[in-house]
Amino acid sequence: MNAQFRIDDPAAYRRADELEVLAELVPVRGLKVLELGCGAAWMTRQVATRLGAAAVVATEVDRIQHEKNLAIEDLPNVRFRLGGAEAIADPDGAYDLALMFKSLHHVPMDLMDAALAEIHRVLVPGGCLYVSEPVYAGDFNAVMRLIHDELEVRTAAFEAMRRAVDAGRFCLEREVFYEAEGVYPDWESFAARFLQVTHTRHDLDAAGVAAVRAAFERHLTPEGARFLKPHRVDLLRRLS
Repeated sequence: MNAQFRIDDPAAYRRADELEVLAELVPVRGLKVLELGCGAAWMTRQVATRLGAAAVVATEVDRIQHEKNLAIEDLPNVRFRLGGAEAIADPDGAYDLALMFKSLHHVPMDLMDAALAEIHRVLVPGGCLYVSEPVYAGDFNAVMRLIHDELEVRTAAFEAMRRAVDAGRFCLEREVFYEAEGVYPDWESFAARFLQVTHTRHDLDAAGVAAVRAAFERHLTPEGARFLKPHRVDLLRRLS
């Protein structure tokens, strides 16, 4: 199936979560999987257990988070590795599927093309690259851009995928837009999730933090702050 790249399509959204979309697009069971930018390994666990991947290599560039991941002992079919997508320590054709859950835009912009070339190299011919990216729109984005405005890097990630297709490395097989609900009980839980992190340095002074808090608390109700967060998924298939 040939799809058309769109950085956003307001008419195309549906309510879903990441795992539902992945399970719909890719039959993961029995595959050799590479996850690039695994973070705290929540999706790693789902891919390895609920979706039945045969083996998963999960990489992370944040050394602190990687050390935490190495302490996980109940995922025997998962191997954690420190490293970035632009230099993958595997032979050609090592994986059936590569996953990037909101991580392509975290690759340095001058290395995005190299990262996609490396992913192409380590996939088997016909293997898939699943890329999900947050869309630069909506109430949640309006809060988050006060912490770190990602318009430039998200646009760069989108254009890097287009270049990889134009270069003949991949074809775009499917593109899906979905909204996932995010609920944060209070400011403290939101700040712990997005400000007190080790993978990104936020140069916010007290006034900057206050501005983020004010923007967040405009959405706060007795049940917490609820956001519908827009995402785009691009499923690319490796060409020979």
